[in-house]
Amino acid sequence: MIGTYFLFFFLLGFLNTFLPELDLEKYQQTELFNLMDESPLAFILMAVVIAPILEESMFRTLIKPSFTEIYIFICAVLAFVGLGFIPQEAHSLLKYGLVILSAIIIFLFLQSLKPSRFLRVFRIILYRNYRFIWLLTAALFGLVHIWNYVEGWQFDLILFLLIFPRIIAGYFFGKVKVENGNLLWPITMHAMNNGIVVFFLLPKLL
Repeated sequence: MIGTYFLFFFLLGFLNTFLPELDLEKYQQTELFNLMDESPLAFILMAVVIAPILEESMFRTLIKPSFTEIYIFICAVLAFVGLGFIPQEAHSLLKYGLVILSAIIIFLFLQSLKPSRFLRVFRIILYRNYRFIWLLTAALFGLVHIWNYVEGWQFDLILFLLIFPRIIAGYFFGKVKVENGNLLWPITMHAMNNGIVVFFLLPKLL
């Protein structure tokens, strides 16, 4: 995966040099940079802990899932939706802490229920179509990162180039889930991936 990243950024640099009309500097991850400047600790926790757990719980749980992983998926989606109802000016750690605590409570409730017939059939369908789910969630994982660069929804060649590494990462995170059958592996891989980025940003954070 790292080799693919290096190839991608080499091609991106090539395009930026020889096709300046693409204007690759048009989009910036302003919200993330603001968080990095205002609270480096919150930024590190967000990148290395919260984001891997929340995002992998949404995008890798339905690949050959257990019932527990389906419950985790439901809780992650509810957490993601819940974040939209919390004011943006709220402290990041408090905001995500509240959402994660709520998700844990809902998860414990779902775990106490006996899986319904619908849920059993749904799980069988997911298992049979795991390759499609794997590729679909990799693409969706990349697409949701468009909101790192713009507000609302828009899509163009530049945004595709910017989110393409996330699609690559989503594919490999899914591959780890398929091969190991445990959500902990893609979460760990995601955290390591983000940790490498944070490591190179340390001079700006300190």
